Amino acid sequence: MTDQNASAGLGAPDTKSLLALAHELVNRAKRAGAQEAEAVLSESRAIEAGAREGKLETVERSETRDAGLRVLIGKKQAGVAFSDLSEDGISLAVERAVAMAMAAPEDPYCGLLEPEQLARNLPDIATYEASDFTPEQLEAAALEMEAAALSVKGVAMTSGCGASAGVAGSAFVTSTGFERARLGSRCGLGVAAIAKDEAGAMERDYDTHAARRRSDLKTAQEIGLSAGERAVSRVGAEKLATGKMPVVFDKRVSTTFLSSLLGAISGPAIARGTSFLRDKMGERLFSEGVDIIEDPLRDWSFGARAVDAEGVACKPRALIEDGVLTTWLLNASSARQLGLELTGHAARNLGGAPGVGASNVHLAAGELDRDGLIKDAGEGVLVSEMFGPSLNANTGDWSVGVAGYAIKGGQLAGPVSEITVAGNLLDIFARMIPGSDLEFDSAINAPSVLVDNLSIGGR
Repeated sequence: MTDQNASAGLGAPDTKSLLALAHELVNRAKRAGAQEAEAVLSESRAIEAGAREGKLETVERSETRDAGLRVLIGKKQAGVAFSDLSEDGISLAVERAVAMAMAAPEDPYCGLLEPEQLARNLPDIATYEASDFTPEQLEAAALEMEAAALSVKGVAMTSGCGASAGVAGSAFVTSTGFERARLGSRCGLGVAAIAKDEAGAMERDYDTHAARRRSDLKTAQEIGLSAGERAVSRVGAEKLATGKMPVVFDKRVSTTFLSSLLGAISGPAIARGTSFLRDKMGERLFSEGVDIIEDPLRDWSFGARAVDAEGVACKPRALIEDGVLTTWLLNASSARQLGLELTGHAARNLGGAPGVGASNVHLAAGELDRDGLIKDAGEGVLVSEMFGPSLNANTGDWSVGVAGYAIKGGQLAGPVSEITVAGNLLDIFARMIPGSDLEFDSAINAPSVLVDNLSIGGR
């Protein structure tokens, strides 16, 4: 087993001390008048190196330590988040949390879980690797990445280039007998390139990648070249004519549909009646054969977790199975309000009541690669970047500013920008065709997707 306190240049947080402090916060809250309490501690350490114009621009090291305390008195609750972990800081936080709870209005659905609802015998999930990055190596990676971007013909400069590595630890304790501590690691690369043509027209694009393990991280050369090529391909962008046409959403933007779905099936939104999917449980939302999977137990993933933020066991499941909606995402409060069983989807809200969130969600891959989707689109647009999406949560009406490339005769044509794409998410979900280019790079992943007959606002 890797030594959890050995991380070159960083040093992993001591989870035992975080757990001890979380226990102390809970005990002090109870002595101050709380009937129930929970505490969360988090500590992170990171190093980042930035390059510009072939020279090292910045080397920054950051260390943060934060705490959150939620206390309950009857059906009243309050929480505080703070970073002053001195004796005076802790005393003040406990005092304020209890005083706020006493003055808070009653919430009939608040409360910690019963001991029998808490997860036991949790599986180990790999999320931490001792970092062997040094500041010098991060500097070299940033410089190599910028040089790769600048080597692409047409790239004039970069507007940001950095390499980073970090570790984080957290601890969670409740007065009902649950405790959990974990470590996580992360390394990342990113660069934004600016291309310029002979007439002076300029366009910007970027590429980034992050991983928990160094061996999974793409190379600086690969990221730099990709960013440069993306920027050059955007120069000379024009507007499309207004109309309705097929749209292919590149995999780096198609995850926006999964995020919208997760928000629409969150328990609090369903309980409030503010979701366009509030009456759709058990109904077909997507085409037959379309699956959206949640797998919180996958090793080395950014969304991995064995338990949710209230101590409920997490498990793999299909949120959408063969196109059909199978579940809401519930925390304890929304489960009580809706009269449903817990689903393990509580999300940490430092210093407040838990929210709702899913872990490691992906849209299952289809049969056609991105080129195949483009060929099927025929005449339309490939969207590679989005700006300022707008969603009416009650109706599902959706619109977004986009940039990308025209599709003509089933092939990519010239770049386009300053256009909008609009539709209703119920219609978009029903007509969505997933591609085969799925990669697992973040907590939410999707392949490129094709949606026909979307409204395009252009010239």
